Amino acid sequence: MKTFYIRTLTAVIFVLIMLGGMLWNALSFCILFLIIALAGLWEYFRLIKKINPNYKAEPALQHIIISLLIPSGFLTASGQAFSLFGQPAILFGLQSLLFLLMILLIFAGFGKHPASAFKNLGYSLAGVVYIGLPFSLLVALMWQYSIDGIPILPLAIIFSLWINDTLAYITGSLIGKTPLAPKISPKKTREGTLGGVLLTLIAAGFFGYYNTLFPMSTWLAIAGITAITGTTGDLLESVLKRKAGVKDSGRLMPGHGGILDRFDSLILATPFVWLLMQIL
Repeated sequence: MKTFYIRTLTAVIFVLIMLGGMLWNALSFCILFLIIALAGLWEYFRLIKKINPNYKAEPALQHIIISLLIPSGFLTASGQAFSLFGQPAILFGLQSLLFLLMILLIFAGFGKHPASAFKNLGYSLAGVVYIGLPFSLLVALMWQYSIDGIPILPLAIIFSLWINDTLAYITGSLIGKTPLAPKISPKKTREGTLGGVLLTLIAAGFFGYYNTLFPMSTWLAIAGITAITGTTGDLLESVLKRKAGVKDSGRLMPGHGGILDRFDSLILATPFVWLLMQIL
């Protein structure tokens, strides 16, 4: 019972912080997801240290420099939405990205063990791509698809993920029998996954009927892609945790695990929705 209350309180606080940060203004949106991305990246660092013991030799200073790539990515994704030091955000972001990458390459190349240093740098940069890039694209979608200060498309992605996760869990609990990926996530079932996707599409249909920002077909495509890639993102993070031999990616959210546990679906869904919007 105590665990239930802790999980419930954490969930309520989590939802309030998320909605407040996303809806207050563009700056709060960026700060919210910058904090989430940085926390997720450091959870990733800890997981890699468990997977590859040699990664523990990675200097803390190098981790800090790598972390700075994420705000640089946010600035790059902001395009010309605002200026910084007299330059458009995208230009300042690209300059800082190149500068930081140059510093990282110099550190790796001139260390005592260059081969090991470059391998560790590869692990770290993979984390930036895995975590930093999706949140940067979410920032880009915020700037491109907001109405009256409300980030319509990012909200649609997140709500679709919440609907899919909730309804997949309910459907799986009621009629789930066939494991989806028993070696990775034994509790997920094919019936639950299919039910989550179908019910998310139905919810998107209702929303698209009343919202004219995009055609109905676009809303359905966003919902379908989000539900499928979100589930895949959850499985991908489960593989990472299994390799690291841990149950949760972190302990930041009592009763819910870490940042990666809460945002693994969003991390994979966002790039695919961004790509869809570029095609359309």
